[in-house]
Amino acid sequence: MAIVASAAQMRGMEDLLPDQADLLYEEELARNPYNLKMWIRYIQARTEASPKRRHLLYERALRALPGSYKLWYAYLKERRLAVRGLRPDHAAYEALNNTYERALVSMHKMPRIWLDYLGLLVDQKLVTRTRRTFDRALASLPITQHDRIWQLYLKFIHTPGIPVETAVRLYRRYLKLEPAHAEEYVAYLKAKGHWGEAARKLAELLNDDTFRSLEGKSKHALWLELCDMVTKHPREVEGMRVDAIIRGGIRRFTDEVGRLWTSLADYYIRRSMFEKARDVYEEGLCSVITVHDFSLIYDAYTQFEESLLSASMEQLAGDEEVGPEEGDDGTDFLLRDDGNDLDLRLARLEHLMNRRPELLSSVILRQNPHNVAEWHKRVRLFDGKPTKQILTYTEAVRTVDPDKATGKPHSLWCAFAKFYERHEDVPNARIIFQKATEARYKYVDDLAQVWCEWVEMELRHSNFKRALDIVTRVLTPPVRPARMTVEEERALSVQERVYRNLKLHLMRTDLEESLGTRESTCAAYDRILELRIATPQVILNYAHFLTEQKAFEDAFKVYERGIALFKYPHVKDIWSAYLAAFVERYGGKKLERARDLYEQAIKDAPPEECKSLYLDYARLEETHGLARHAMDIYARALAAVPKDQRKSIIDIYVSRASDFFGIAKVREIYESAIEAEPPNELSDDDVRELCVRYAALETKLGEVDRARAIYVHGSAVSHPDRAADYWAAWRAFEVRHGNEDTFKEMMRILRSVKVSFSHMQINSIVDAARITSKAEAEAGIAAAGAGGAKRSREDGDAMAELEAQAVAAMGLGAAGGATGRAALSGFVSAGVIQQGGEKDGGTGAGAGGAQRKAPAAANPEEIDLDADDDEGGAADMDVAEKAVPAGVFGSLAGLAAKGKDGAGAEGDGAQAKKRRT
Repeated sequence: MAIVASAAQMRGMEDLLPDQADLLYEEELARNPYNLKMWIRYIQARTEASPKRRHLLYERALRALPGSYKLWYAYLKERRLAVRGLRPDHAAYEALNNTYERALVSMHKMPRIWLDYLGLLVDQKLVTRTRRTFDRALASLPITQHDRIWQLYLKFIHTPGIPVETAVRLYRRYLKLEPAHAEEYVAYLKAKGHWGEAARKLAELLNDDTFRSLEGKSKHALWLELCDMVTKHPREVEGMRVDAIIRGGIRRFTDEVGRLWTSLADYYIRRSMFEKARDVYEEGLCSVITVHDFSLIYDAYTQFEESLLSASMEQLAGDEEVGPEEGDDGTDFLLRDDGNDLDLRLARLEHLMNRRPELLSSVILRQNPHNVAEWHKRVRLFDGKPTKQILTYTEAVRTVDPDKATGKPHSLWCAFAKFYERHEDVPNARIIFQKATEARYKYVDDLAQVWCEWVEMELRHSNFKRALDIVTRVLTPPVRPARMTVEEERALSVQERVYRNLKLHLMRTDLEESLGTRESTCAAYDRILELRIATPQVILNYAHFLTEQKAFEDAFKVYERGIALFKYPHVKDIWSAYLAAFVERYGGKKLERARDLYEQAIKDAPPEECKSLYLDYARLEETHGLARHAMDIYARALAAVPKDQRKSIIDIYVSRASDFFGIAKVREIYESAIEAEPPNELSDDDVRELCVRYAALETKLGEVDRARAIYVHGSAVSHPDRAADYWAAWRAFEVRHGNEDTFKEMMRILRSVKVSFSHMQINSIVDAARITSKAEAEAGIAAAGAGGAKRSREDGDAMAELEAQAVAAMGLGAAGGATGRAALSGFVSAGVIQQGGEKDGGTGAGAGGAQRKAPAAANPEEIDLDADDDEGGAADMDVAEKAVPAGVFGSLAGLAAKGKDGAGAEGDGAQAKKRRT
C-alpha cells in the first residue's frame, strides 16, 4: 500500500511540474515575475490542465501580485465552480471560505468580492458567520456602496431560521441609512406578529411630517392601518395610548371618521370594556357630520347591542333552574343579583332603534345648522312630546343665522307661536310673536310675514280691535331725518323699513274695509299712494271699494291717479276697468266725456295694445253714438294696429258695415283693404283671402265680371306653388261662370305669374353674380395693374350685359304680365275685360279695354288658339257702343275714367310690377 501511495504522489508531482511547453512562460516569469499579462496568458494557455495545476498557477501569480483584482476574481470564480453540486458542509466549502478571507485581506474595498463571499455564506446557512461578515463588509466599504450590501442583507434576514430579534435590530440599523423604507420594516413586523413594535413604528411615521410613502399610501390610509392594528391586537400594544392615537386621527381626518370611531369602540370591546365601547359609539353618533359615517357607526352599534343581547340569552338558556334553598322563606330573591340583565339590554336596543330618526336629523343639522326645513322636520319627529318640541324650537331660533339660512327663518318663529296657539296658550304665542318682531332678519318681507301671522292669529280668536291696533302700530313710520339717501335707508334695519311694506298695507286696507269706516279705508289707500308703493291691483281694489260705496266720481278719480302713476303694459288693466266702469255708469249720457277718455287711452296705448280699445270705442258709438263714427273708428283701427291684427279688424268692420250701410260700404272696405299702400297694407295671405271673399260676394250678387277682375287682381300676390287654394278657387269660379275664352285667359295669367315670380328669383341671382364679378374685377386690378384692370372691367361689363339680356328674354312676357293691385279700378259691371294686351305679355287696364301693342316673346307653353277665327268673328260683328251710366261705378267712376287712358293703364301695370317686386 505504501508503494502504491508513493507512486500516486509521484504522478501528482509530475502533473505539477512544468512541461516543455511551459518553459517559455517560466523563463519570462523568472525574468519578470510581476508581469500580469504574462501570468494571465500562462493561465489561459493551461485551460486543459488539471484543477490543481491551474490553482497552483493562480497561487503563484497571486503571491507575486496580491493586489490584482482580475487574478483574484478569476481565481475565486473558478474555485466556486469547483464546489458546485457539493454539500454545504463539504471541506471544499471551508477551503473556499479561507480563500475568500485571504482575498479580502487585499480586496476589502471591492464590493463584488464581498457580495460573492456573502452569497456563498448565505447558501451555507452559517447565520452568525454570515452576519459578522455582513458587518465587516459594511465597515470596510464606503457608504456609497452600502445599498448593494443591504439588498443582500435584507434578503438574508427574511430567510427561515433568522431570529426575529436579530432581524429587528438589523432593520433598525438599515432605517438609519434608508428611513424611507420604514414601510418594509412595518410589513416585516406584521408578518412576524410583532404588532406592538409595528404599531409604534407606524405611529412614529404618522407623526413625521416629512415621511412620504414609497407605496403611494396617504396619511389617511396609514391612520386606518394603525387603527386596525391597535384595535385588533389590544394586548400587544399595551404601552401605547390607543385612545389618544385614534382620537387624533378623528380630529385630523374628517372624511371617514366613522371607521375610526368604530375602530376605537372595537378596541374597548376586545378588552371587554363594554360600557366604555358604548360611550364611544354614543360620542361618535353625536359628532359625525355625514350620513355615511353615521350609518357605519349606527350599524356597528346595533350589531354590538344585538351580540350582547344574544350572549345574555345564551347564558340564561345554559343555566339550570335552581330552586329555593332549604329554610328559604322565598323573600331572599329581593336581595340577590342573579345577573339577569336581559330586560335592560333589550330596552337599550329598542331605545337605540327608536332614536335613529332623531340621530340622523342631528347629523344633517350638523352639516348645515341653518337649514330651516330640517328644523321643521326635527320638530315633527317629537309629535306628542311638547317639551322636546319647545326645546327644539328654542334651539332652532337661536341657531339659525338669517344671513346663512337655507329657507325662511321667520317660519320658525311663526311655527313656534302657532304651537302655543294650538295648545290654547295665546298669551305665550303673543310673547313669541313679540320676540319674533324684534329678531334680526335679512329681508323686510320676512318681518312683514311675522306681523301678518300675528294679526291673523288675533283675527282667528276674534280680537279684531287688537289686530287693527297691531297693524296700525307697525305701519307708523319711525322718527328719522327728513332727507335720507337710498344707501342710507338700505343700511337701516328691517324693523325701521317695514312700514313701507305693501303686504302690511294691504292687510290694513282689508281690515279697514271690514272693520273701519269709509274715511279710514280711503286714508289707508291714500297712504299707499303717498308712499308710492301701489300696484295696479291696489288701484283697482281702491276703485272697486269706492264703487261699492256708490262714490263713482271718487272711483273715477282713483282711476285717473292710477293712470298717471303707471305706463303700459301695467296701465292696460286700469284703462280697461276705468272705461268699462264709466260706460256702465253713464252709458250715452256723457258721450263726449267717454269719447275723450277713449281718445286719451288710444293715444297712450302702443299699437299692440290698442285693438281692444278701438273695438270697445266702436261698440260705444254703435250703442250710444253714430254708426258713421263707428265706421271711422274701425278705419282708424286698421291703420293703427299691427299687420297681423288687421285681418280680424276687417272681419268686424265688414260685418258692421253690412249691417249699417249695405253692400256699397262693404265694397269700399274690401277695395281699400286690398289696395292699401304701405305702411297700412295687409300681408299677401290676407290679401288673397279677402280677394276670395270679395269675389264670392260679387258672385253672389251676380257681378261675375267684377268677381273675375278681383281674381285677376289677387293673382299678382299668389304664387302658383304656395297659393294653390287661390288658383283652385278661381278655377272653380271659371268652371261655374266662365267660358272657354275666360278659362284660357286665366291659364295665360297663371303662366305669366309663374314667369313673374321666376323673374324675381333670377334678379336676385343676377345681383349676386354682379357683386361677384365686381369683386373679381377689383382683385384683377390689384393683381395685374392698370392694363389688366381695364380688361377685367370690359369682361365684367360684357358678362353683366349678357346676363341682363338673358333675363330680359326670359321675363319679357312676365314683366307686366301679372296684373297689379291697381288694376282693380278698371272692372265694370258687365262685359269681359280684355286681357290680351301685348306689352310684355301683360294685361291692359281700362274700362274700354285700351291696349298697347308690342312685340311679344315666343312662349313655348302658350296654347295655340285660332286667331283668324277670332278676328274674323270680331270683324263680322257690328257691335254698338253705349256709354255706361256713372251710377254703375259709384265711387269708382273717377278711377274708371282714368282707366280709359292708355298711359294710365301702363302706369297701373308698372305699379303692379313694382309691388310684386
